[in-house]
Amino acid sequence: MTKIGFLYTRLRAEEKYLLEELEKRSDVEVVRVKDDGQFFDISRVPEKVDVLFERSVSYSRGLYISKIYEANGVKVVNTPQVAERCGDKYVTSQILVQNGIPTPKVFMAFDEESALAAVDAMGYPCVLKPVVGSWGRLLAKVDNRHAAESLIEHKASLGVNHQVFYIQEYIQKPGRDIRAFVVGDEPIAAIYRTSEGWITNTARGGVATNCPLTPELSDICRRTAQAIGGGLLAIDVFESDNGLTINEVNHTMEFRNSIATTGVNIPALMVDYVIGQAKT
Repeated sequence: MTKIGFLYTRLRAEEKYLLEELEKRSDVEVVRVKDDGQFFDISRVPEKVDVLFERSVSYSRGLYISKIYEANGVKVVNTPQVAERCGDKYVTSQILVQNGIPTPKVFMAFDEESALAAVDAMGYPCVLKPVVGSWGRLLAKVDNRHAAESLIEHKASLGVNHQVFYIQEYIQKPGRDIRAFVVGDEPIAAIYRTSEGWITNTARGGVATNCPLTPELSDICRRTAQAIGGGLLAIDVFESDNGLTINEVNHTMEFRNSIATTGVNIPALMVDYVIGQAKT
C-alpha cells in the first residue's frame, strides 16, 4: 500500500478532482495534511508517508512544509527546489536565460529612481510585476512615464516586499496566450487563454479553448521543464513575432477549465506521476 500525504489549504475543484482520482486507486492510502490549524515539529513529520503531494494555495506554507517533509526523508511533488524556482519570477527568468530558452527581457531594480530608469530603458509599454504572486494580481502595464512614476511611487509605499522591482518586456500577444501542462518533463496538453484585455488568466476571465501540442510548443515546454527540474508544471507561453517565448512557470497548476477543453484526463496523469515517484 502506497501512502500519499495530500497537503492542501482548501478543497478547490482541482483538489477534489485529484482526491477523487487518488481514491480510485485500490493500492493507495491518502493522508490529508491541512497547511493551517496545526504546527509542525521540524525534526519529524506528523505521519510517515511515502510521498507528499503539495497542493497548498499559499506559496510560503507549501514551501516550508514541503521542506520539513523533505528534510525528514519524504519525497515531495513538486520538490521544494522546483517550487522556489517557479514561485519567484526573478529565479524563473534567470533559469530560462541561463538555459537559452526564449523569455521576455527582464530588468531588476531596488529603489524608485533606478526602477524608473529601468522602465525608461525597457521602453513603453512594459510590465511591472511582483516577484512573488499569481492569478495575474498586482500586474501593471506601464504605457508612459507618467504612469511609471505613479506606479513605482505607489509600489514603494506598500512596504519592503514591493521594493524589489521586476520590469518585464511587454509582448504584443494575438489576444491570447498558451498554458501548457507538463508531467515529468513531457507536455500532455495545452489550452489557449483568450481575453479582450491584456491579462488572459482564466482566473481573471480568460476563455479556454484547446491548443494543439505542435512540435515547437512541445519542444520549448520540454526544455523549460527540464531546466526548472521537472514535476507537475503549468507553463505560460506567449506567441511573439520571433516565435514562442516563456512567460512564467507554475508549480501548483490549476486545470479545472482544461480537462473537458483538451479531452485529457489531467488529474489521472498527475496522480500516476505522484504514485510513480513514491515507488522510485
